[in-house]
Parts: sequence; structure tokens; C-alpha cells
Amino acid sequence: MGGQRTLEWSRKVDTGKGTFHLYLYREDFSAVFPFMCRYTLLLIFENEILGIFRTNSYEYSPTVPLDAESSACKVAEEWERDLQDDPISFLASLQERHPLPFGISPSDVLVIQGSPRSDGNCSILAGWVCDAATEAGKTVQVLFPDDMAIHPCIGCYRCFNTGTCTFEDDMTAIIGAIQHSSLLAVCSPVYTNTVPGMLKILIDRCQAYQASMALIGGIRGPEGLILGVCGRVGQENFGCLTPVLDVFMKNVGIRPSDHILVNGVDEVRDISTIPGLKTRVKKSVIRLLEKK
Repeated sequence: MGGQRTLEWSRKVDTGKGTFHLYLYREDFSAVFPFMCRYTLLLIFENEILGIFRTNSYEYSPTVPLDAESSACKVAEEWERDLQDDPISFLASLQERHPLPFGISPSDVLVIQGSPRSDGNCSILAGWVCDAATEAGKTVQVLFPDDMAIHPCIGCYRCFNTGTCTFEDDMTAIIGAIQHSSLLAVCSPVYTNTVPGMLKILIDRCQAYQASMALIGGIRGPEGLILGVCGRVGQENFGCLTPVLDVFMKNVGIRPSDHILVNGVDEVRDISTIPGLKTRVKKSVIRLLEKK
């Protein structure tokens, strides 16, 4: 949650269409990230907010000759000039953009199949999760990050201004699906000791979800189930994979309640031949759904 909000300054803008007011507020976000602060510029006319601009201190790298406060002041100067030059055209340009729909429907159980191979052992795990959810009378869907349009996170931190990402792509719907689910299951192979690339991109882009939770608060995430496979023998081979997925879930308020990690797959080849594994996965799904 954001901290104390203080008014930095306010000013009047007299135009042929009336008197507008600009307000600049500063909010302490150090509870989210150390030394982070957010600036909010409001344009108000007759008690109606017509324009909002937000920026935060984490947006600006050391090589950028600007900071959050000076950027907000610069925008305020531009708004004041544009209001005085042509208020009608300027106000029309402030119309809010709405995220595009991407065709992912909410479901009780959401499975993220993180492997680029749609017919491998992770797909078997995903199938078992789907079977258990269906048998429990729940809706379920599987998402394949490698088949989706997901732009990599660029670390701009603009999501902490509005709770939404600067990119409008499939992540908009993915985050919505996570928010509405009762159980999130992530299936991942071990790739160079961690998760595959597209799954990591999806994880990074969920910072917008973390930002929305920090700004809004009170969002309770679903239960979390982590399913992993690796070729080599030994649970130590998941030493980098599970921390990545655990931190991802915890950052967005998801409880990683169970881990099912299958090692030695290079020798086994087909995990469906492992005695009791299917039953274990399905029992875990049912138990976590009952918790929710």
C-alpha cells in the first residue's frame, strides 16, 4: 500500500472556457520499494477530474537527466500551455485508453504450462490437473506462454503509477484470469537450472499485478501448485526453479501450497509410467480446491 500523500503545490489556469486547477501530490511508496515515491498530477474543473498523470522515482535510470518530480512539473507546464492555446482539443486528447480484450475467460483453475513443448511431460502434468478439476466440478483452462503475445518487462516501473502495464497484450487477460481463479498451477521443466524463457517473461510481467495489489490492497490470490520436471536425478536440480516460482507467487499474494517435483525424467522418459504420480497430482488439486 502507498504511504502518506502530501500536496506539493496547486495552481489555477484561466482560459476562455473557465478556470482549471492543477494539483501535484507526492506519495511515499517506500513500503513497496525502498525510497520509491509517486507523483500524481490532477487536472480539475468544477470538482471533476479531467486528467491524471502519474510517475514514480523508479522510472528514471541514472543516465536520464530527469526525475519524477521534475517530469510531473514538466507535464503540468505542457498542460497549462495547451489549455490556454486550445482547451477543447487538449481535453479530447486526455481521453482514457481501455485495455483490449484478449479472449481468455475466467475459470476456477488456471494452469500455466511453461514448457515450449506442448506434448511433453509438463503437458501430462497439466492434463492431470485438468482431469482433477473437471472431476471436482470446476472450470479449468491451460495457457501456453510460448503461444501467446507477451512483451518482455522493460523495468519501467510505470505499473506502480496506475496498477496496469504500459504494454497492452495477452498479459492483460492472463492477470485477470489469475485474479479470478481459485487455484493456479504452474508446470515447468528445468531449463539451464531455472524456468524456460517465456515463462520467466510471464513472471516478470506479473509485476503489474503486484503493483495493483500494492496500490489497491485487499486482493487475495488463489492457492498455488508448483509442478516441475527435470532430466537429471536428484531434487537438488530444482534448487533454482522452485525459488523463482515461489517468489513469483508470493509477490502476487498466492500461497505456493504444494510442490510436486519429478526428477530423473531422462531415464524414465514418460512420467505417466511412474506409479502413484497421477494420483498424487490429482489429490493435491482436490485438497487445494477444498482449502479455497
